[in-house]
Amino acid sequence: MILLTVIAALGVLLYSSFLLNPANRGDWLPYSMVIVAESLLIVQALLAMWTILSGASSPRDYAYYAARDALFDPKFIARNGKDATQWPFRLNGNDTLVDVFITVYGEPVDTIRRTATAARAMTGKHRTWILDDGKSDGVRDLAAELGCHYVRRLSNNGAKAGNINHALSIAKGEYFAILDADFVPKEDFLLETLPFFVSEDVAFVQTPQVYGNLHTVIARGAGYMQTVFYRFIQPGRNHFNAAFCVGTNVVFRRQAVDDIGGMYTASKSEDVWTSLLLHERGWRSVYIPDELAVGDAPDTIEGFTKQQQRWATGGFEILMTHNPLSPRRRLTPDQRIMYLVTATHYLAGIAPLLLLLVPPLEIYFDLRPVTMDLGLGTWLLYYAGFYVMQIVLAFFTLGSFRWECLLLSTVSFPIYTRALFNVITGKDTKWHVTGGNHRVASPFAFMVPQVLMFTFLLPTSFVAIWRDINHSQLTLATIWNITNTIILGAFIGAAFRELARRRRPAAEPVTEPTPEPALRTVIARPADSPVAVLTRDDLVMAGSTATQEVSS
Repeated sequence: MILLTVIAALGVLLYSSFLLNPANRGDWLPYSMVIVAESLLIVQALLAMWTILSGASSPRDYAYYAARDALFDPKFIARNGKDATQWPFRLNGNDTLVDVFITVYGEPVDTIRRTATAARAMTGKHRTWILDDGKSDGVRDLAAELGCHYVRRLSNNGAKAGNINHALSIAKGEYFAILDADFVPKEDFLLETLPFFVSEDVAFVQTPQVYGNLHTVIARGAGYMQTVFYRFIQPGRNHFNAAFCVGTNVVFRRQAVDDIGGMYTASKSEDVWTSLLLHERGWRSVYIPDELAVGDAPDTIEGFTKQQQRWATGGFEILMTHNPLSPRRRLTPDQRIMYLVTATHYLAGIAPLLLLLVPPLEIYFDLRPVTMDLGLGTWLLYYAGFYVMQIVLAFFTLGSFRWECLLLSTVSFPIYTRALFNVITGKDTKWHVTGGNHRVASPFAFMVPQVLMFTFLLPTSFVAIWRDINHSQLTLATIWNITNTIILGAFIGAAFRELARRRRPAAEPVTEPTPEPALRTVIARPADSPVAVLTRDDLVMAGSTATQEVSS
């Protein structure tokens, strides 16, 4: 990986020198568009490679392994049996209380059941909480059935971050884990993460997002796009103490979160903002690449669009309102660079818009980004030094070339453009969860710009072919434009397949299991089970069922 990264970096530098050589400059308009777009891509690529090369060392040190060996009391285990879910955690010689928060906002009950069941089965004594912002009686009954604590707020202020902050006002564990409703943890999730907190300056330990539903083009593309980040970028950020929280599969030290006034609620990207504030306060983060929970990638165009827009909005908010390079930021120089990369990452996603328009400028107006004196072979040689090496890196990372990544990275420019516009204009975006149990709109409602671009590039390709036949010469613009047309066409094809999948259940109806009647006003419990009433929060606690509810 290091060898390939170094070679790819050299290829990037050679391609940059080629573009910036005045002797190769063509017409000003397409040349300027290429320079702007490629500069964004090149800078991001070089910084990513620098980060990758910095991530060779493991965050696990002697203190970690010593804490892991002392995490459970052997005498307690010998005395109280082999039920690993009841073994108390011990850190620095003291018993440690751990809360596990499962954030819920309209996900299917079966999805929540899988996650909650797995969370309850994790090694080590902990309390599992279902934080239901969807206000579902079915979820409440599920919590009672599984023996999970249940919390329902009166309002959804602060979205996911507000939900967690509200739970922190009830739960009092020294550490708390956060799981999205669709991420099923493995038994050793807490066993592998908690020992890092033996160091008093560690604020949170983050693990990767791994996806198990890669059954559609969109899901595979969305999942594969994250692989390089979680396998190589985040470990590299460890070296600079700049690994950030991704919202799920993470364990926090409560004291650290209290130090910044709770999870950040002024953005839908509460994860990266909370990480930034913690780093500014001098806290340390740890990322481990172990796959400790498996969830669902967005498998629809709507889900992918809303997920990417939310993430991009968080990055642009940091860039516009909390610039890491500002002298007011209390960050190390390395952290400033890392968070600048985070804040500007999605600008590179807007670059394909400019590159899609370059070939038509040559086809219709004979405007070229590079001089006509330059042969096609020379252009391709330098171009390959940049792009082919990116493909080789991706091949090495993923085990093969994943065309789905190329597809989504090319067609996502409207998402990131809209996110940038929303941040500049101050427009708020509605919270959306991956895999939510809500009415799904037509995929074409979320891809109008892509469809319009396709309807423009398709006839342009025919014009280019007709022109090249008349001139008896195949041009780079024709190849480039046809490639872009095929990519956009494949995206539209994915939308049609998504519509076809939705129609299939209509032709072959599936009988849903009938849920048990929801308990509206009374929570069933044994007669001798205590009930505590907290009038401040209108909170009702049923002790034996471990059910808590805030009801109107």
